[in-house]
Amino acid sequence: MARTGQQARQRTTRAARERGRERGSTPPAPRPGQRAPRMGARLRYRFDTTMSRGTPALVGWLSVVTLLLITVFALVVSLLGLRAGGGDGFWRELVSALMYALDPGTVAGDTGAAWRYLLTMLVLTVAGLFVVSALIGIIAAGIDSRLADLRRGRSVVLERDHTVVLGWSDSVFTIIRELVLANESRHRPAVVVLADRDTVEMEEQLRAKVPDRRGTRVICRSGSPMDLDDLALTSHRDARSVILLAPETDDPDSEVIKTLLALTHGEEGGPGIVAEIRNPSNLEAARLVGADRAVLLDIRETVAKLVVQTSRQSGAAAVYTELFDYDGDEIYFLEQHRAGDLTYSQAQLAYEHATVIGLVEGGAPVLNPAPGTPVGNRTLVVVAEDDSALDRVDGARTTPDLSLLGTAAPTSPRPTRAVLVGWNERAPIVLRELDKFAAPGSTLTVLTSFGDPVVPALANLAVTVAAGSTTDRATLEQHVVAGLDQVIVLCYSDHLDPQAADARTLVTLLHVRDLLARLGEETPVVSEMLDDRNRVLAQVAHVDDVVVSGEIVSLLVTQLSEDRRLEHVFDQLLGDEGAEVYLRPADWYVRSGAEVTFATVVAGASARGETALGYASPALAQDGSSFGVVVNPAKSEVFTVGPGDRVVVLADS
Repeated sequence: MARTGQQARQRTTRAARERGRERGSTPPAPRPGQRAPRMGARLRYRFDTTMSRGTPALVGWLSVVTLLLITVFALVVSLLGLRAGGGDGFWRELVSALMYALDPGTVAGDTGAAWRYLLTMLVLTVAGLFVVSALIGIIAAGIDSRLADLRRGRSVVLERDHTVVLGWSDSVFTIIRELVLANESRHRPAVVVLADRDTVEMEEQLRAKVPDRRGTRVICRSGSPMDLDDLALTSHRDARSVILLAPETDDPDSEVIKTLLALTHGEEGGPGIVAEIRNPSNLEAARLVGADRAVLLDIRETVAKLVVQTSRQSGAAAVYTELFDYDGDEIYFLEQHRAGDLTYSQAQLAYEHATVIGLVEGGAPVLNPAPGTPVGNRTLVVVAEDDSALDRVDGARTTPDLSLLGTAAPTSPRPTRAVLVGWNERAPIVLRELDKFAAPGSTLTVLTSFGDPVVPALANLAVTVAAGSTTDRATLEQHVVAGLDQVIVLCYSDHLDPQAADARTLVTLLHVRDLLARLGEETPVVSEMLDDRNRVLAQVAHVDDVVVSGEIVSLLVTQLSEDRRLEHVFDQLLGDEGAEVYLRPADWYVRSGAEVTFATVVAGASARGETALGYASPALAQDGSSFGVVVNPAKSEVFTVGPGDRVVVLADS
């Protein structure tokens, strides 16, 4: 028991010493047999500890040195009577000594003084020079350090109703550019970017890539989105929405999920979150973390679905881009309207500068409902130029001419022949999506230089895999033949860096287009690109549609951050269930060669159970319009139906 009590006292003593060590009030006690440190060592230790506290401590020490210096010299002058006339007392001498120490010019004003006094003040002035120089250096260094801290972005952002972007990738420039357009109608909008990068570097890149901010303030902060303290710098709890980018690392989804944990830590509510997921197998884990707050965008599946949708008809990519970005017309929800007494088909003709494309039923948007569906108090899904335009949606001034409706009958689906050039992680999804739209008996040839394609089980599509160089002319001649219905070119994103992959794709496109031209074929060619800067180069090869993977994902992410209800709309537009975008012959809807208004086109589409979004004309393509596609024209706009004209519609099949 005695030993136990002694051990307890020893533990208590050690704990007290540790507490004292943490407070810095008691130096560590020497161990048995160890010599205690000398007083000089202890003083140096305390001095070093004080100096390590930064600029305030250094200024404090200089103040102490200055006070001691002027006190010593004031005493010397007063006690020895060095000043002529006997002096004015100790306190006056103290003030005078301070002036000599801080201002070297004071010595020059001493005329007629005794040489002993002048020599003493000269020594004080020289000592003061050292003190003042050190003080200026310390203050300058402290200011530089503070400015460096500010430029590193470590202060808390005091914003509300802002958008927070977490992470850094090439997508951030498109997202910021789209948010700038979306924020034009907001008062003092702000976007906060938090990434584990240098703040100055981020700001310089954003200034170069997004020079026109249109009133939107972009604030950069340096830190890890997975760290709770760094995350707090963004004031994300007061934000309107949070965008979580998939980082360009070996395991991006793990970092995204960990950041989701940090965002949802210790709080039930909060702003909506839009997160990118690269591997579909990680979606369930991300959903468990994000719960109802997060909208998860599967990058791989989204890009694959868009490639398939655009490959089925030329010009579809222009329609999707117009709907997904904020430059032009976008999809909005109109809650306050005057169409409650109308049916869906009547509501389509009710607005001059807005196109009604669906209704919200049971909390979920439904595109292209039955024409006779009553609107009632349902929210309208519309395509308009800007959300601010919804406050001034005006009624249509044009009545459709029903005598000019088309009578052409649609053709029956037939088996198709297609070629897919290239292979990457999205290719199996592309094949599955193609199979959903293919007629029984359709065939597809996969030509690839890299990888070992594993073809999934398909119902309607017979797939043949051929290995060969996709940039070799002779190899391409064997597969790009007459009678093809579509050609799809995918990037080797799994095997090459983005620029090298796009370079191979461009070479392939040049050969494919030239081969088709020599055969006299007008087969649609759709290509996937990784870098948006290469889109212009692809246009030289006269490619029908170019899908830029990173850009289209960025557009969707930005749209979802502004209104998460769009998730259901995008699922229908890109999936095989519900209404999809089609570009169909204009003579299906209006009489060929007739001069019609777009209101008549809308009525013709409604008569077939479809929703007209716009039209496409080869004549407009020659004038520089993207594939000649026009989305959401005014109902009173008049045009003449010519050869090759098509109507952009939403239809179920």
